[in-house]
Amino acid sequence: MMHWFDGLTLWLQGNPHWLALAIFLSACLECLAVAGIVVPGVLLLFSLAVLAGSGAVPLWQVLLLGYAGGLLGDALSYGLGRCFHQNIRRLPLLREHPQWLVTAERYFQRYGVMSLLIGRYIGPLRPMLPMVAGMLDMPLLRFMLVSLLAAAGWAVAYLLPGWATGAALRLPLPEGFWSAAGIVCGVLATCLLLVIQASLHERRWSSALATLLGAMTLAALLAGFSQLDSFDQGLMALLQSERQAPLDPVAVFITRFGDFNLQLAAGVLLVALLLACRQWQAGILAGSSLLLAACVTTALKHLLERPRPEILLQPLESYSMPSGHSSAAFAFFLVLGILAGRGSAARTRLAWLVIASLPALAIALSRVYLGVHWPTDIIAGALLASTGCALCLTLCQRAAPLQPLPARVWWLVLPACLALLGVMATWQFSAALLRYSY
Repeated sequence: MMHWFDGLTLWLQGNPHWLALAIFLSACLECLAVAGIVVPGVLLLFSLAVLAGSGAVPLWQVLLLGYAGGLLGDALSYGLGRCFHQNIRRLPLLREHPQWLVTAERYFQRYGVMSLLIGRYIGPLRPMLPMVAGMLDMPLLRFMLVSLLAAAGWAVAYLLPGWATGAALRLPLPEGFWSAAGIVCGVLATCLLLVIQASLHERRWSSALATLLGAMTLAALLAGFSQLDSFDQGLMALLQSERQAPLDPVAVFITRFGDFNLQLAAGVLLVALLLACRQWQAGILAGSSLLLAACVTTALKHLLERPRPEILLQPLESYSMPSGHSSAAFAFFLVLGILAGRGSAARTRLAWLVIASLPALAIALSRVYLGVHWPTDIIAGALLASTGCALCLTLCQRAAPLQPLPARVWWLVLPACLALLGVMATWQFSAALLRYSY
């Protein structure tokens, strides 16, 4: 098997344009109406990304190809719906499987524009919703803006894991890396599957289960992180091998969103706005989750006293584990994801959590890319935040279920918090560039 893989990898390194074309077309098919349901695009994209990660295609090109292919699939699907309108139901496959279109239509009518963002991460809905948007005459400009945003997160979520796997197969990683990586990924995947399964079956104790599994996994990681040195060294080597000078300012800008003063300001604003709008339960959830993540992170840093990676030219004075940027970012965005999903079906709630995790994941990965934290540091931070959010949600819902936020509250809270983060991050980044230039 490895001999065949090595031969194919060698050929693709000499002919990378064919692999690039395959990634683009596969991403397009995965997002194309009807075809995205019939074709096993997720598996195909992962396999192609693995081959690309073996050295055939750089990561930025893989993500760009997936992004462009997804946008083309969305545009073609929208065009089909806009051209045929209700006559689209007469197409052979849709005539045989009318539930595909009916489900997507109901979902779109219920959630409107947000369905295109959420449904991107729900397999059967992803290729159908753009066609439904065209069929129901959604304005083209509005559709394009949402598609541009949704396809970006989707490309990262679906292509980055495969590319990282292929790159890991290529690099001379430390002995024991694969066994350590298998243990970490296996434990995390098992916990996620159990929580997802409980959530999909609408179990009342799903948040309590998430708390228990998260706490157990976090405790095991904190107790045994020294045994995962090969895992840390391997992933650090993988990311450092892909460092490029033009990307460093981007990583620095992204990591600014996780700075303590930014997260503190955004957290205070979020809680204050929720309480001002008399959303007491939501305000208590947000405040307790963010405060718990900050306090526990600080305590664990001083308890473990783990030094930072030696890659840093100017070592930071604070300790490494768990990552404060990771825990703060995941706590903040997961709270938003939890609040956004209230009152929705289980799949929609899970999709909101996936969407909310993407900016937090970008902040966490930027820390490893810049050599500020070990991979287990950011995993510990993410586990701490998710466990704290699940615990606070469980306690907040003991008396009554958490109610969804009214639309008027969302239009106040979300733009205000994101604008504050954006302005402060841009200001700090600009100030750092000015200091560097002088």
